[in-house]
Amino acid sequence: MSHVDANAGAGSPADVLLSCATMQHAVETEFRAFVQNPDFPCLGAKSVVRLTGYELKVYGALGNQSNAQTLASDLARFGNEASDDALSAFVAVFPHSPPESEIDFERRLWGQLQLLHDVDPRHDEWAAGVSADPEDAHFSFSVGGRAFFVVGLHPLSSRLARRFRWPALVFNPHEQFSRLREEGRFEGLRSAIRQRDIALQGTENPNLADFGERSEARQYSGRQTEDDWKCPFHRKLP
Repeated sequence: MSHVDANAGAGSPADVLLSCATMQHAVETEFRAFVQNPDFPCLGAKSVVRLTGYELKVYGALGNQSNAQTLASDLARFGNEASDDALSAFVAVFPHSPPESEIDFERRLWGQLQLLHDVDPRHDEWAAGVSADPEDAHFSFSVGGRAFFVVGLHPLSSRLARRFRWPALVFNPHEQFSRLREEGRFEGLRSAIRQRDIALQGTENPNLADFGERSEARQYSGRQTEDDWKCPFHRKLP
């Protein structure tokens, strides 16, 4: 069952369950169509969707405190169950109260990540191999002791590859990128994706950087960040 709030006009508990199930199905259908579009550039995401290597859940509004505990629990469980031998992703979709601009989406994205961190029972166990400092070139977001690269999607994104009907956060386990590097497959896949993104957009994504070159925090929202941009996330001290 999804985590969408019941419609105001819903009647019996059965009506609420039906409404949630209907929304879940609609969102998942839209997401699959979005990724399977021939012009969508991310080949890794295409593989994940084709092989059903993802989990998608629907929540309420992005940046809302009421989502934090459930989403943190879902992510921790997903991180524990995800295999390191195959590409996978957790997709959290927030269909309520869409953002008014890219800046608004970025603010709410980091607000949601801060809330997730604040309720994470393992907030003091930051994932091994990555930094908790968003200004560090080795930063990666951590939930449940596992590192994730976060991809923000929303309808007002200036990057076409990020322009999804509803606000969404895609959590990609960081270990899978390390494994691709070890297998010698990462560089070729990265190059192909970037070329496809240029073909779609007409320009290269200015925020792109490899892990260890520049903090990946700048890439999460999809917005072109200013040189003096400061990430609003702060690690909760033990």
